[in-house]
Amino acid sequence: MTVSHEPPRAGGSSTPTVTPATPAAPAAPLKGPARRLPTALILTVALVVTLVVLALVSAGVGAYRIPVGDVLASVQHRVGLGGAALDRVGESVLWNVRLPRVALALLVGSSLGCAGALMQGVFGNPLAEPGVIGISAGAAVGAVAAIGLGLTFLGNWTVTACAFVAGLITVGSVYLLSRNGGRTEVVTLILTGIAVNAFAGALIGLFVFFADSGQVNQITFWQLGSLAQATWPKVLAVLPCALAGLLVAPFHARKLDLLSLGERPARHLGVDVERLRLALILVVALLTAAAVAVAGIITFVGLLVPHLLRMANGPGHRFLVPGSALAGAVVLVAGDLAARTLAQPAELPLGVLTALIGSPFFFWLLRRTRRKQGGWA
Repeated sequence: MTVSHEPPRAGGSSTPTVTPATPAAPAAPLKGPARRLPTALILTVALVVTLVVLALVSAGVGAYRIPVGDVLASVQHRVGLGGAALDRVGESVLWNVRLPRVALALLVGSSLGCAGALMQGVFGNPLAEPGVIGISAGAAVGAVAAIGLGLTFLGNWTVTACAFVAGLITVGSVYLLSRNGGRTEVVTLILTGIAVNAFAGALIGLFVFFADSGQVNQITFWQLGSLAQATWPKVLAVLPCALAGLLVAPFHARKLDLLSLGERPARHLGVDVERLRLALILVVALLTAAAVAVAGIITFVGLLVPHLLRMANGPGHRFLVPGSALAGAVVLVAGDLAARTLAQPAELPLGVLTALIGSPFFFWLLRRTRRKQGGWA
């Protein structure tokens, strides 16, 4: 209740009156975090719809054209939900050529997108990307060495295992060389990437020099990047590594958000920074090795995708990590469709196509980052 004074009557004094108190207005809800949810939800739905449409179109477009309705009917027939089988040639083209390629593009793109988001979070640097700082090239050296030396100690897993070990060594080397005084320096990171890429290129050149003609063709595949040799056994060979990395990565999103505040605040908030970095470096090596082992060197997907999502929805890793995986799959399915249809009947190397698009974006990003920081020195 409140106490007020009535105006004084003639010849009298003011008398206090008591009026019932009006209920206080409810506090306005905080609007900051609530704004993120609709944008993230809209982006997720848009990416899922785009991915499904692109996958159906990519499965149908090619030298032997299959209508999207027939693709859906064949898939329904295979899973026992009705539909109808295509003719013998159509079934063979769809299930032995197109769908393995689409599945492999989805796995490789999601692995590279997720690895890029994790690396930028771990290094605290927007320029970190497996291809730019040499991790893809390092993993390719392992795969090329397995081919050039004729290693088969793990059967179909040999190339993947060698790419994983080489990628792990490269990630560790880049991490140690680019750290100084408890932080990652941009110039050191980029120069380390240049050195690692040059060293990996020299090793791949040596293996090419000593390889026979059959091995040279396989090694050229790793250097240019392509999904032309996609088969179901390759999809199954890379699936466990990619799936494990993609499932583990989102569980570290909250800690990456805390790490973005700085190492000292993150430690005060209960984050074991070194253990987090070590775990995520292993995940990055796993994802990168899975992608490189089946598709060769494909650069800039891990750089471009997280930046686009960060500009659309902000830096929060709870959406950025899974969203980058989803958007990476969209980019690579679209890129593979463009690579095999733009110059028909020839096929453009996928790694060349992503580099042509990603390089100008990297130049723009370098200038933007330099302008915001006021220089590198």
